[in-house]
Amino acid sequence: MPWKDWPQPPDQPTAFALEEISAASINRELLEELVQQKMPYGRFAGTLLIDLPEPYVVWFKSQGFPSGKLGNQLATLYEIKRYGLEALLRPLLRQTDEGSSNTD
Repeated sequence: MPWKDWPQPPDQPTAFALEEISAASINRELLEELVQQKMPYGRFAGTLLIDLPEPYVVWFKSQGFPSGKLGNQLATLYEIKRYGLEALLRPLLRQTDEGSSNTD
């Protein structure tokens, strides 16, 4: 194909609308449940979801997440791990551990 026949780039770059993330849009309860939830079955049964190896979560993504709450949690975890944000959830894990140890 001659150079002059190649499609020309658009005059204006394509704009992508990114959804604004605010403190109000983050569901803390959902994230707290996520860090407390253990994998109920499979090779990593009993492991906290947040501690699942990334390749395992990616495998679930490729196979299709299970239906229901666990599937939603795994899909959320996939996005968190995809962007390397697990460290943001670790403080929630510590807070829930501290809260459960003070039940004397």
